[in-house]
Amino acid sequence: MVFVIAVDGPAGSGKSSVSKAAAAALGFGYLDTGAGYRAFTYHAMQLPEATLDELIESFDYEITLDPGEQLVMLGGEDITDVIRQSEVANLVSTYAREPRVRALQLEDARSRVESSELPGVVVEGRDITTVVFEDAPLRVLLTATEEVRLMRRGLEQTESSENLKARDKSDSQVVDFFTPSQGVVLVDTTELNFDESVQALTDLYREVTK
Repeated sequence: MVFVIAVDGPAGSGKSSVSKAAAAALGFGYLDTGAGYRAFTYHAMQLPEATLDELIESFDYEITLDPGEQLVMLGGEDITDVIRQSEVANLVSTYAREPRVRALQLEDARSRVESSELPGVVVEGRDITTVVFEDAPLRVLLTATEEVRLMRRGLEQTESSENLKARDKSDSQVVDFFTPSQGVVLVDTTELNFDESVQALTDLYREVTK
């Protein structure tokens, strides 16, 4: 059995960078499920006349589980960097709200983890703790105040404050990213630096498995 650490949280909470570093520290794989939604959005942008059924059918997507070097491929093309552009980010929520796209991403994440042959995988993204891996032995909700999250996104220069707030408002209509469900451990990173946040996640794993 692959040990799954499921990590959820709002944009800017640190879930991506912390999850990746924790996976490397534990010798686990790392799966960024958000990349799947971004890749699908980019796929749709390349085929503006295609129906949703056609987009789902033709979605030839691959992603590595190496926390040290994430590679995202679409139809054999390296789209690792292009899916991080603002043009893609601004449209992601449109497809993330679509039930058929969510079902596609759910199945993709589960199959990649189950077939990975790794001792464990840190999986992060939307509704990971409540839907995709609701039975994971360790489920964590990483959060932080809006002020801190906006500052972090500004430092990363990956997304505008307006876009982050819009994502919070849109995504909160799908799932609550700020209140942990039963069995989910809340880790507030507001007062934690990066290393402390990573340590908090790895400590939780060691506590669960001791």
